[in-house]
Amino acid sequence: MTFAWRSPRSLKWRLVVRLVVFQTIMLTAIVILAVGAVWTTVRIIDGYEDGSLDVLRDALVRDAGGGLALRSTSDLELLRTEAKGLWFLIRDETGNRLAEGDVPSEFFPLAQELDHIAQARLTWKPGNSGRPDGLVKWTESAAGKVQIMTGTQGRMSLSRLIAGVSISSLYIGLPVLALMTLATVLATPFVVRKAMAGLNLVAAQAERVDIDQRGVQLSVDQIPSEIEPLVKAVNDALGRLDKGYERHQRFLADAAHELRTPIAILSTRIASLPSGPQKAQLLEDATRLSVLTGQLLDLQRLGQKADDFVRLDLTAMAQRVVVDLAPLAFAAGYEIDFRAHESVIHIWGDQTALERALTNLVQNAIQHGGRRGTITVRVGKALSGASEVEVCDEGEGIPPGEAERIFEPFHRLRHDGKGAGLGLNLVREIVHLHGGHVSAANAPNGGACLNVVLPSALEQRVLTN
Repeated sequence: MTFAWRSPRSLKWRLVVRLVVFQTIMLTAIVILAVGAVWTTVRIIDGYEDGSLDVLRDALVRDAGGGLALRSTSDLELLRTEAKGLWFLIRDETGNRLAEGDVPSEFFPLAQELDHIAQARLTWKPGNSGRPDGLVKWTESAAGKVQIMTGTQGRMSLSRLIAGVSISSLYIGLPVLALMTLATVLATPFVVRKAMAGLNLVAAQAERVDIDQRGVQLSVDQIPSEIEPLVKAVNDALGRLDKGYERHQRFLADAAHELRTPIAILSTRIASLPSGPQKAQLLEDATRLSVLTGQLLDLQRLGQKADDFVRLDLTAMAQRVVVDLAPLAFAAGYEIDFRAHESVIHIWGDQTALERALTNLVQNAIQHGGRRGTITVRVGKALSGASEVEVCDEGEGIPPGEAERIFEPFHRLRHDGKGAGLGLNLVREIVHLHGGHVSAANAPNGGACLNVVLPSALEQRVLTN
């Protein structure tokens, strides 16, 4: 099984990781520059005085007899090559001694008194404040604690410089890196949150974008400049969608208007035919075409503003629709029952659209009621105080799982060629435009009941302002 590491998707943690990596690289570069600067400085000013002593200490070992000896090292060979007249005197605490070269005559008396010297810088030139001519120092080595007296001809080795700087970096650089990392972890989320505050506002605006709203644009005032091209691209896409929706709406309106005249002519010609079953079927088909064109025009009109709403009497409106459709219901084999619990129920809305919605509800009952029984239309007040219209039939009812789908556009319960599946969808759109909701359920005694709930006139006026 293989595991693929994925970089964090969070911008906050991406910044944290990259900043910490950048800080580590910068500290490493600073250490390298420091090593180079020190190395260059000591070589230019020749100011390092422990060079010979360091090389001797690193090469010092014990021989087979326990005495002091020097092992051959590259630094020791380089020192012997570069340092002309190399001299040194090394002794331990037990009296073992190791010497090479001639101790300068100026320092010879001191070489006899090393028991009384712990550490010294030796020079014979008065006023010399630079590098001394010799050193005396007790130091730890691989052979134990020893005292070394030698000259100062050697230079600092690069390996010793790197080791010294590396140790210093561990004590100084690591705490600094830890503090910088902690500051980055704490500060980056705050900085990102502040920088992205405008983007959160844009996201909230995007969540409110709806198909019923035209001309919506996301704000670019408070977003980072790096995100601005994306927001502008989204705004351009919204603009293109608006134009496409407008073209679609214009097409629906133009098609409906163009169809009305030939349908009217067709209905007139069918009316002049002799009576019979074929004429009745043709009239029914022509009526269905006329209803479809009306529904298309109503869909196009739904984009109007609620400022055009007027005060209406829902009871009177429902009664007119029942009276207009009663002959069609009777001809289809139904009885029709209108019940108004209150003589006047005021609502706020578009009269043409609401009449179309009520008409579609009754026509739906006529179409799906099984051509038997009674179609009941009730108008009244719901328990919440809202206005309510309910249309019920005594047909086969709504199949399980279809109570919501019947309001989708072009969805039909029966594929018998009758209806385009726009009637109930248009009802839902009109009801939503008025701040209400529509639902469907089966009646206890069989058949389907479609219920429309609309806010009262006062509630609708508040919603639309």
